[in-house]
Amino acid sequence: MASDVTVAIGLTGGIGSGKSTVADLLAERGAHLVDADEIAREVVVPGAPAYAPLVERFGPGVLASDGTVDRQRLAALVFGDATALADLNALTHPLIGAAMAQRLAALRGTGTPIVVVVIPLLRPEHVHALGLRAVAVVDCPEELAVARLVTLRGMDEGDARARVAAQPTRAERLALADYVVDNSSGLDELATETGALWTWAMSLCDAG
Repeated sequence: MASDVTVAIGLTGGIGSGKSTVADLLAERGAHLVDADEIAREVVVPGAPAYAPLVERFGPGVLASDGTVDRQRLAALVFGDATALADLNALTHPLIGAAMAQRLAALRGTGTPIVVVVIPLLRPEHVHALGLRAVAVVDCPEELAVARLVTLRGMDEGDARARVAAQPTRAERLALADYVVDNSSGLDELATETGALWTWAMSLCDAG
């Protein structure tokens, strides 16, 4: 394997699918993560490019007492309101995409073999724009995802279903998949599935 090979693999999955757990397991094996959710938090901190436009659009009610964006309040406003969600995406997605592209560019040729690009709302245009070699989808039935959101995150069932409905459908995600991680069972099975994903990803590095 060439020392300068950097294979960028997109990792996606619906809310409640377990993609964050898979990302963490891959990081433990040596993958470098570029996480859209992490960058999404960065672009709305006070002084960041999306902060003032976001407050102007949604009002001071989305702010916590310390002036930072209260993500739960913001989510309560946008999920279930297609116009508000579209406005939020228009404010943040271009900034998130630019930051992800910059981080990927900085990693190429550094000897980092595998970069996992975690994008909950991954679409075909992201594959081209970010130069992703392949896409892995963490998959589970939607009803199981809803149950996890209710039991593990304490969400109201209606809120959980609204979050699921606001994302690409399970069929749309699977249509993009070069590799599918089945997370319909427990953590032990997920660890085994993730190990197989890592082996597959390393084979892409070996292919150059």
